[in-house]
Amino acid sequence: MSNRVISMWTGSTRNRVIVIVLTFAATVKLSHSLYRKLRRSRTRSGTMSFAAPPENDAESLRRSRILSSKLYLDVPSSKVPLIYSSTYDIAFLGIEKLHPFDSAKWGRICRFLSMDDVVDKNWIVEPKEATKEDLLVVHTEAYLNSLKKSADVAMIIEVPPVALFPNCLVQQKVLSPFRNQVGGTILAAKLAKERGWAINVGGGFHHCCGGKGGGFCAYADISLCIHFAFVRLNISRVMIIDLDAHQGNGHETDFANDSRVYILDMYNPGIYPFDYEARRFIDQRVEVASGTTTAEYLRKLDEALEVAAHNFSPELIVYNAGTDILDGDPLGRLKS
Repeated sequence: MSNRVISMWTGSTRNRVIVIVLTFAATVKLSHSLYRKLRRSRTRSGTMSFAAPPENDAESLRRSRILSSKLYLDVPSSKVPLIYSSTYDIAFLGIEKLHPFDSAKWGRICRFLSMDDVVDKNWIVEPKEATKEDLLVVHTEAYLNSLKKSADVAMIIEVPPVALFPNCLVQQKVLSPFRNQVGGTILAAKLAKERGWAINVGGGFHHCCGGKGGGFCAYADISLCIHFAFVRLNISRVMIIDLDAHQGNGHETDFANDSRVYILDMYNPGIYPFDYEARRFIDQRVEVASGTTTAEYLRKLDEALEVAAHNFSPELIVYNAGTDILDGDPLGRLKS
């Protein structure tokens, strides 16, 4: 099953929707449909505005951390807005293979693109690793401290043997790759603003919120990316289109009742995470049961995009392109 959501376009991004794609699939099929729909919506509702919440001490500190961050790199025009680092891939004495999630897919994707002459490896943008100060933009100090316990990390990534290893090794082999992907997602917003679109080959950790991780997601990169965009890019309207087969309960929790963020989540309700509380904060919920065929999936998606374009006029789209909607994936349980 292919992802067809966002069109890529060139030229000036002035008065256009800008797009970030996360969790890049082995084959990404992009169409013009959403762009056309959103352009029509922007024409109808060009005067729509959303007021930012009043700034308090916590918001002031968040803003200060964002402004002092080093993650917004200046990228030369010789590079394409495709973000990846070899540090993304997780190799931990083979233990990573105990989880069905492919923790080395990011490197393979880039190798496939290079072998097929789609992109030269020298064109790819390499991000910086997110620091603790960067992560504190969304995460609580208590949650970050919990990651200093290997047992807690083992629960989040669902690989019990990790609990037996010294945390210094867990930080190096597991959490550092995640933090590098977080840096990529945050940088993708800046590149999207400059180029009109950007792809982070990794990221999309949509089960993690500010105070809790889970489902192989240790850091809330989507929430971090959006908060950075609010401050550094002067963006106030963001749409999340989450097409991972699992519910994106992390960003839903982080942006509960935040009118600046519109969430379209298309997911299988019969699989993890069964977060009924977070479902209350989905603006547009599209449920696809196990066994849903490609034709039915795409029909529901097209209908959902029409509704989303009518309901909300985004300046930035964060598209979480989960590969588990592909036919035969044991986690998503969808069909061709």
